[in-house]
Amino acid sequence: MKDKTFLMIPGPTPVPQSVMLEIAKHPIGHRSPEFSQVLKEVYSDLKYVFQTENDVFIYTSSGTGAMCAALENLINEGDKVLCLVIGNFGNRWAKIAESCGAVVEKIEVDPGEVITPQMLKKRLDEDINGEIKLVTLTHSETSTGAANDIKTLCGIINNHGALSVVDGVTSVCAMPCKPDEWGINVLVSGSQKGFMVPPGLAFLTADEKAWKVYEECKHPSFYFDWGAYRKSVRANSTPYTPAVNLICGLNSALKMIKDEGIDNMNARHKRHALALRAALRAINLKLFVENDENASYSITSILPPEGISVPDIRKILKEDYDIEVANGQNQLKDKIFRMGTLGYVCDRDLISSVGSLEAALSRLGHKFEKGAGVRTLINQLNKG
Repeated sequence: MKDKTFLMIPGPTPVPQSVMLEIAKHPIGHRSPEFSQVLKEVYSDLKYVFQTENDVFIYTSSGTGAMCAALENLINEGDKVLCLVIGNFGNRWAKIAESCGAVVEKIEVDPGEVITPQMLKKRLDEDINGEIKLVTLTHSETSTGAANDIKTLCGIINNHGALSVVDGVTSVCAMPCKPDEWGINVLVSGSQKGFMVPPGLAFLTADEKAWKVYEECKHPSFYFDWGAYRKSVRANSTPYTPAVNLICGLNSALKMIKDEGIDNMNARHKRHALALRAALRAINLKLFVENDENASYSITSILPPEGISVPDIRKILKEDYDIEVANGQNQLKDKIFRMGTLGYVCDRDLISSVGSLEAALSRLGHKFEKGAGVRTLINQLNKG
């Protein structure tokens, strides 16, 4: 069925009609009193969503832009950066740090695994001279579906004295992520994930410890400069021309998030992710991240049955059911497929998607009890 595509991918994610209608309105001037009022509301609501008392900046960019904004305002050439890598986006931190002239070291685990507190503590305990300035880490690793224990890891980093710089692109709005309470020094995210807005906006919040490091940065970014954005935030403005219509749509989406409640939104994502994981196991599928405690609530990665290819599964879902699921990335391409439970997703969407996946796998010859996935999914959802 054409023109009814449903996105079960890590992003972009489904967008509420009310948000799309807001975006579709004629643009207003980005220096007008009307837009300043929109920004005032958005900046306030972003603090609620990020659960922080610190300013939250809006960049007209993808989430990668916010990652650049984080490191380009903190690193001087020769600084030592420790990158905790559990997948493609953990490696992206390392690449950005290297582009800033940092000396990069990695703690890297196999895809699907997570960084343990013991791994991190051992390395930081060895840094007796405090040479490691920053530690970058990923909360929800989109490429694998694994999720780090950010609360514990950031506590270890704080005890060492380095700055923690966290990729929360697919975790903010989907998983508990509390920078002020957990001591996350810098946290970034993006609009096309849990925020239920199309791609094009990125967010960054930093605490006072991070600001002190920023003040020592010899060559901070021009476009992403923290100082320019903080000055503008406090004037309900932006330093440069923003994506006006996307921000108006964000204003609408943030009101929806507040109405639901951020804790309730996190709980919904957990409920959906765990129900989906149970349903997939019920139809004899293996999950790439086996332990539910190490799994993201945003994205679930699945191994195809033996003898059935990922492209064939994705093709039938897209062409016959107009449901899009994601392929693996880099070395995981065609080895896993990924189903999102991120953003504007409801029980109905999951039931439709699991039923369609059952139909596709049955046609491709996979052996399982027909209806077991949907039945398990419904039972798990009814448990709440």
